[in-house]
Amino acid sequence: MTRVEEIKSSAGYIEPVQVAAFSIAHDALPFLADMQAALAQPVKSISPKHFYDARGSALFDRICELPEYYPTRTEVSILQSHAGDIAQRIGPHAEIIEFGAGSLRKVRILLAALDAPERYVPIDISGEHLRSSADALHAEFAGLDIAPLVADYTQEWALPATSTSTRRRVAFFPGSTIGNFTPPEARQFLIRCARALGAGALLLGVDRIKHPDILHSAYNDAQGVTAAFNLNLLERANRELGANFKLHQFAHSAFYNAPQQRIEMHLVSACHQNVRVGDALFCFEEGETLHTENSHKYTIDSMHRMARDCGLVPGPVWTDPLHAFGLLWLDIPA
Repeated sequence: MTRVEEIKSSAGYIEPVQVAAFSIAHDALPFLADMQAALAQPVKSISPKHFYDARGSALFDRICELPEYYPTRTEVSILQSHAGDIAQRIGPHAEIIEFGAGSLRKVRILLAALDAPERYVPIDISGEHLRSSADALHAEFAGLDIAPLVADYTQEWALPATSTSTRRRVAFFPGSTIGNFTPPEARQFLIRCARALGAGALLLGVDRIKHPDILHSAYNDAQGVTAAFNLNLLERANRELGANFKLHQFAHSAFYNAPQQRIEMHLVSACHQNVRVGDALFCFEEGETLHTENSHKYTIDSMHRMARDCGLVPGPVWTDPLHAFGLLWLDIPA
Protein backbone atom coordinates (compact mmCIF):
# COMPACT_ATOMS: atom_id res chain seq x y z
CA MET A 1 0.00 0.00 0.00
CA THR A 2 1.28 3.44 -0.86
CA ARG A 3 0.08 6.99 -0.44
CA VAL A 4 1.01 10.20 -2.18
CA GLU A 5 2.56 12.96 -0.08
CA GLU A 6 3.52 16.44 -1.17
CA ILE A 7 7.20 16.80 -0.35
CA LYS A 8 9.46 19.78 -0.79
CA SER A 9 12.30 18.89 -3.12
CA SER A 10 15.92 20.05 -2.90
CA ALA A 11 15.11 22.63 -5.60
CA GLY A 12 12.52 24.18 -3.31
CA TYR A 13 9.29 23.26 -5.12
CA ILE A 14 6.56 20.88 -4.04
CA GLU A 15 6.36 17.54 -5.84
CA PRO A 16 4.31 14.39 -5.25
CA VAL A 17 6.26 11.40 -3.97
CA GLN A 18 5.03 7.85 -3.60
CA VAL A 19 5.64 6.78 0.03
CA ALA A 20 5.28 3.15 1.04
CA ALA A 21 3.22 2.67 4.17
CA PHE A 22 5.49 1.95 7.14
CA SER A 23 4.48 1.74 10.77
CA ILE A 24 6.98 3.57 13.01
CA ALA A 25 7.03 2.40 16.61
CA HIS A 26 6.22 5.02 19.22
CA ASP A 27 9.64 4.75 20.87
CA ALA A 28 11.32 5.45 17.49
CA LEU A 29 9.57 8.82 17.07
CA PRO A 30 12.37 10.82 18.78
CA PHE A 31 14.87 9.19 16.38
CA LEU A 32 12.61 10.11 13.45
CA ALA A 33 12.37 13.73 14.60
CA ASP A 34 16.14 14.00 15.14
CA MET A 35 17.01 12.37 11.82
CA GLN A 36 14.64 14.59 9.86
CA ALA A 37 15.92 17.70 11.65
CA ALA A 38 19.54 16.62 11.01
CA LEU A 39 19.01 16.12 7.28
CA ALA A 40 17.14 19.41 6.92
CA GLN A 41 20.13 21.43 8.15
CA PRO A 42 22.48 23.15 5.67
CA VAL A 43 25.30 21.22 7.38
CA LYS A 44 23.83 17.82 8.21
CA SER A 45 24.66 16.64 11.73
CA ILE A 46 23.05 14.24 14.23
CA SER A 47 23.77 13.25 17.83
CA PRO A 48 25.89 10.10 18.28
CA LYS A 49 23.41 8.83 20.88
CA HIS A 50 21.48 7.30 17.97
CA PHE A 51 24.33 4.87 17.27
CA TYR A 52 23.27 2.77 20.22
CA ASP A 53 20.49 0.44 19.26
CA ALA A 54 21.13 -3.22 20.14
CA ARG A 55 23.26 -3.82 17.04
CA GLY A 56 25.17 -0.55 17.42
CA SER A 57 25.90 -1.34 21.07
CA ALA A 58 27.21 -4.77 20.09
CA LEU A 59 29.41 -3.23 17.39
CA PHE A 60 30.80 -0.73 19.89
CA ASP A 61 31.67 -3.60 22.22
CA ARG A 62 33.69 -5.07 19.32
CA ILE A 63 35.40 -1.71 18.75
CA CYS A 64 36.55 -1.73 22.36
CA GLU A 65 38.43 -4.99 21.71
CA LEU A 66 40.27 -3.74 18.60
CA PRO A 67 44.07 -3.39 18.76
CA GLU A 68 43.90 0.16 17.36
CA TYR A 69 41.32 1.36 19.88
CA TYR A 70 43.43 2.24 22.91
CA PRO A 71 40.87 4.08 25.16
CA THR A 72 39.09 1.01 26.55
CA ARG A 73 42.11 -1.13 27.40
CA THR A 74 43.95 1.91 28.78
CA GLU A 75 41.08 2.92 31.03
CA VAL A 76 40.63 -0.68 32.17
CA SER A 77 44.32 -0.87 33.07
CA ILE A 78 44.00 2.36 35.10
CA LEU A 79 41.00 0.94 36.98
CA GLN A 80 42.79 -2.33 37.65
CA SER A 81 45.84 -0.49 38.98
CA HIS A 82 43.99 2.06 41.11
CA ALA A 83 40.61 0.52 42.02
CA GLY A 84 41.67 0.29 45.67
CA ASP A 85 42.55 3.98 45.88
CA ILE A 86 39.35 4.97 44.10
CA ALA A 87 37.23 2.72 46.33
CA GLN A 88 38.79 4.22 49.45
CA ARG A 89 37.89 7.70 48.24
CA ILE A 90 34.32 6.62 47.46
CA GLY A 91 33.89 5.02 50.87
CA PRO A 92 31.47 2.36 52.16
CA HIS A 93 27.73 2.08 51.46
CA ALA A 94 27.87 4.26 48.36
CA GLU A 95 25.48 4.41 45.45
CA ILE A 96 27.16 4.27 42.03
CA ILE A 97 25.46 5.81 38.99
CA GLU A 98 26.98 5.05 35.60
CA PHE A 99 26.17 7.11 32.51
CA GLY A 100 26.29 5.32 29.16
CA ALA A 101 26.72 2.03 30.97
CA GLY A 102 26.82 -0.22 27.88
CA SER A 103 28.15 -3.71 28.62
CA LEU A 104 29.08 -2.81 32.25
CA ARG A 105 32.63 -4.13 31.83
CA LYS A 106 34.53 -1.36 33.60
CA VAL A 107 32.19 -0.93 36.53
CA ARG A 108 32.75 -4.56 37.52
CA ILE A 109 36.31 -3.66 38.49
CA LEU A 110 35.09 -0.75 40.59
CA LEU A 111 32.22 -2.64 42.25
CA ALA A 112 34.51 -5.52 43.22
CA ALA A 113 36.79 -3.09 45.08
CA LEU A 114 34.04 -1.21 46.95
CA ASP A 115 33.07 -1.74 50.58
CA ALA A 116 29.40 -2.83 50.72
CA PRO A 117 27.97 -0.64 47.94
CA GLU A 118 24.26 0.08 48.46
CA ARG A 119 23.02 0.33 44.90
CA TYR A 120 24.19 0.50 41.30
CA VAL A 121 22.17 2.52 38.77
CA PRO A 122 23.35 1.97 35.17
CA ILE A 123 21.87 4.49 32.71
CA ASP A 124 21.80 3.87 28.99
CA ILE A 125 19.65 4.79 25.99
CA SER A 126 19.64 1.22 24.60
CA GLY A 127 17.13 -0.56 26.81
CA GLU A 128 17.53 -4.07 25.40
CA HIS A 129 21.32 -4.01 25.71
CA LEU A 130 21.16 -2.44 29.17
CA ARG A 131 18.73 -4.98 30.60
CA SER A 132 20.70 -7.98 29.34
CA SER A 133 23.94 -6.51 30.71
CA ALA A 134 22.30 -5.76 34.07
CA ASP A 135 20.99 -9.33 34.31
CA ALA A 136 24.50 -10.68 33.72
CA LEU A 137 25.94 -8.33 36.35
CA HIS A 138 23.34 -9.41 38.90
CA ALA A 139 24.55 -12.98 38.56
CA GLU A 140 28.02 -11.83 39.66
CA PHE A 141 26.92 -9.41 42.40
CA ALA A 142 23.86 -11.17 43.78
CA GLY A 143 23.65 -9.04 46.92
CA LEU A 144 23.83 -5.71 45.11
CA ASP A 145 20.71 -3.69 44.37
CA ILE A 146 20.93 -3.09 40.60
CA ALA A 147 18.40 -0.62 39.21
CA PRO A 148 18.90 -0.09 35.44
CA LEU A 149 17.47 3.15 34.11
CA VAL A 150 16.68 3.47 30.40
CA ALA A 151 17.16 7.18 29.73
CA ASP A 152 18.84 9.72 27.50
CA TYR A 153 21.45 11.22 29.80
CA THR A 154 22.24 13.91 27.21
CA GLN A 155 18.89 15.50 28.14
CA GLU A 156 17.31 16.26 31.51
CA TRP A 157 17.18 13.18 33.72
CA ALA A 158 16.12 12.31 37.26
CA LEU A 159 17.70 9.78 39.60
CA PRO A 160 15.70 7.52 41.93
CA ALA A 161 15.58 8.50 45.60
CA THR A 162 18.52 7.33 47.70
CA SER A 163 18.31 4.86 50.56
CA THR A 164 18.58 6.26 54.08
CA SER A 165 21.70 4.14 54.57
CA THR A 166 23.48 5.51 51.48
CA ARG A 167 26.58 7.44 52.53
CA ARG A 168 27.42 9.02 49.20
CA ARG A 169 26.36 9.17 45.57
CA VAL A 170 29.17 8.86 43.06
CA ALA A 171 28.64 9.07 39.31
CA PHE A 172 30.89 7.09 36.99
CA PHE A 173 31.22 8.41 33.43
CA PRO A 174 33.95 6.34 31.77
CA GLY A 175 35.05 5.85 28.18
CA SER A 176 35.82 9.48 27.35
CA THR A 177 32.14 9.77 26.36
CA ILE A 178 32.12 13.34 27.60
CA GLY A 179 34.17 14.01 24.47
CA ASN A 180 31.05 13.37 22.36
CA PHE A 181 29.57 16.57 23.76
CA THR A 182 30.45 19.98 22.42
CA PRO A 183 32.21 22.03 25.14
CA PRO A 184 28.96 23.91 25.98
CA GLU A 185 27.09 20.59 26.16
CA ALA A 186 29.83 19.14 28.40
CA ARG A 187 29.49 22.10 30.75
CA GLN A 188 25.73 21.63 30.88
CA PHE A 189 26.18 17.94 31.67
CA LEU A 190 28.55 18.72 34.54
CA ILE A 191 26.10 21.28 35.91
CA ARG A 192 23.30 18.68 35.80
CA CYS A 193 25.55 16.20 37.63
CA ALA A 194 26.30 18.72 40.36
CA ARG A 195 22.59 19.44 40.76
CA ALA A 196 21.48 15.78 40.79
CA LEU A 197 24.20 14.19 42.92
CA GLY A 198 24.16 16.58 45.85
CA ALA A 199 27.24 16.31 48.04
CA GLY A 200 28.68 13.53 45.93
CA ALA A 201 31.37 13.13 43.32
CA LEU A 202 31.99 12.32 39.66
CA LEU A 203 34.61 9.86 38.42
CA LEU A 204 35.20 10.99 34.85
CA GLY A 205 37.08 9.30 32.00
CA VAL A 206 38.92 11.73 29.71
CA ASP A 207 40.83 10.95 26.52
CA ARG A 208 43.91 13.13 26.43
CA ILE A 209 45.38 14.99 23.46
CA LYS A 210 47.98 12.90 21.63
CA HIS A 211 49.63 12.39 18.23
CA PRO A 212 47.09 12.54 15.36
CA ASP A 213 48.38 9.26 13.89
CA ILE A 214 47.33 7.37 17.04
CA LEU A 215 43.91 9.01 16.97
CA HIS A 216 43.44 8.34 13.26
CA SER A 217 44.19 4.63 13.68
CA ALA A 218 41.80 4.34 16.62
CA TYR A 219 38.84 5.48 14.52
CA ASN A 220 39.85 3.82 11.22
CA ASP A 221 40.53 0.22 12.21
CA ALA A 222 41.80 -2.29 9.68
CA GLN A 223 38.85 -4.66 10.22
CA GLY A 224 36.30 -1.98 9.36
CA VAL A 225 34.31 -2.39 12.58
CA THR A 226 34.15 1.37 13.21
CA ALA A 227 32.95 1.88 9.65
CA ALA A 228 30.20 -0.71 10.23
CA PHE A 229 29.29 1.04 13.50
CA ASN A 230 29.00 4.38 11.69
CA LEU A 231 26.97 2.94 8.80
CA ASN A 232 24.67 1.12 11.21
CA LEU A 233 23.08 4.51 11.93
CA LEU A 234 21.68 4.45 8.38
CA GLU A 235 20.73 0.77 8.69
CA ARG A 236 18.89 1.62 11.88
CA ALA A 237 16.99 4.39 10.08
CA ASN A 238 16.01 1.89 7.37
CA ARG A 239 14.89 -0.69 9.96
CA GLU A 240 13.05 1.58 12.37
CA LEU A 241 11.93 4.52 10.23
CA GLY A 242 11.37 2.86 6.87
CA ALA A 243 14.05 5.09 5.33
CA ASN A 244 15.67 4.13 2.03
CA PHE A 245 19.37 4.84 2.60
CA LYS A 246 21.52 2.87 0.15
CA LEU A 247 24.48 1.96 2.33
CA HIS A 248 26.83 1.27 -0.58
CA GLN A 249 26.42 4.93 -1.57
CA PHE A 250 27.86 6.20 1.74
CA ALA A 251 31.38 5.86 3.13
CA HIS A 252 32.82 6.10 6.64
CA SER A 253 35.20 9.02 7.24
CA ALA A 254 37.01 9.82 10.49
CA PHE A 255 39.78 12.38 10.97
CA TYR A 256 41.41 14.54 13.63
CA ASN A 257 40.43 18.21 13.50
CA ALA A 258 43.49 19.67 15.24
CA PRO A 259 42.20 23.27 15.70
CA GLN A 260 39.05 21.91 17.39
CA GLN A 261 41.02 19.18 19.23
CA ARG A 262 38.52 16.51 18.24
CA ILE A 263 38.00 13.44 16.11
CA GLU A 264 35.12 13.91 13.68
CA MET A 265 33.16 11.03 12.18
CA HIS A 266 31.10 11.51 9.03
CA LEU A 267 29.14 9.50 6.51
CA VAL A 268 30.07 10.74 3.03
CA SER A 269 27.66 10.56 0.11
CA ALA A 270 29.34 8.96 -2.91
CA CYS A 271 26.95 10.57 -5.39
CA HIS A 272 24.07 12.98 -5.81
CA GLN A 273 21.10 11.19 -4.25
CA ASN A 274 17.71 11.71 -2.63
CA VAL A 275 16.85 9.90 0.58
CA ARG A 276 13.43 9.47 2.13
CA VAL A 277 13.02 9.38 5.91
CA GLY A 278 9.43 9.10 7.07
CA ASP A 279 7.35 11.32 4.82
CA ALA A 280 10.18 13.71 3.97
CA LEU A 281 12.66 13.70 1.12
CA PHE A 282 16.23 14.99 1.51
CA CYS A 283 18.99 15.64 -1.00
CA PHE A 284 22.67 14.71 -0.61
CA GLU A 285 25.15 16.18 -3.06
CA GLU A 286 28.18 14.12 -4.07
CA GLY A 287 30.76 14.49 -1.30
CA GLU A 288 28.26 15.96 1.19
CA THR A 289 28.39 14.43 4.66
CA LEU A 290 26.22 13.58 7.61
CA HIS A 291 28.31 14.47 10.66
CA THR A 292 27.68 11.63 13.12
CA GLU A 293 30.11 12.11 16.02
CA ASN A 294 32.69 14.32 17.66
CA SER A 295 35.18 12.96 20.16
CA HIS A 296 36.88 15.90 21.85
CA LYS A 297 40.28 15.36 23.42
CA TYR A 298 41.35 17.27 26.52
CA THR A 299 44.31 18.13 28.65
CA ILE A 300 43.90 17.57 32.38
CA ASP A 301 44.17 21.33 32.94
CA SER A 302 41.46 22.16 30.40
CA MET A 303 39.04 19.65 31.93
CA HIS A 304 39.80 20.91 35.43
CA ARG A 305 39.06 24.48 34.32
CA MET A 306 35.73 23.37 32.89
CA ALA A 307 34.88 21.46 36.08
CA ARG A 308 35.65 24.47 38.28
CA ASP A 309 33.49 26.68 36.07
CA CYS A 310 30.62 24.25 36.71
CA GLY A 311 31.04 24.20 40.50
CA LEU A 312 32.97 20.93 40.82
CA VAL A 313 36.22 20.65 42.74
CA PRO A 314 39.09 18.73 41.07
CA GLY A 315 40.74 16.00 43.10
CA PRO A 316 43.12 13.15 42.25
CA VAL A 317 43.90 12.11 38.68
CA TRP A 318 44.76 8.52 37.83
CA THR A 319 46.50 7.91 34.52
CA ASP A 320 48.53 5.36 32.57
CA PRO A 321 52.33 5.36 32.05
CA LEU A 322 51.97 6.96 28.60
CA HIS A 323 49.51 9.62 29.84
CA ALA A 324 47.11 8.65 27.06
CA PHE A 325 44.01 8.66 29.25
CA GLY A 326 42.89 10.03 32.60
CA LEU A 327 40.38 9.16 35.29
CA LEU A 328 39.52 12.38 37.10
CA TRP A 329 37.95 12.67 40.53
CA LEU A 330 35.65 15.70 40.78
CA ASP A 331 34.04 16.51 44.13
CA ILE A 332 30.61 18.11 44.32
CA PRO A 333 30.44 20.32 47.39
CA ALA A 334 27.28 20.43 49.53
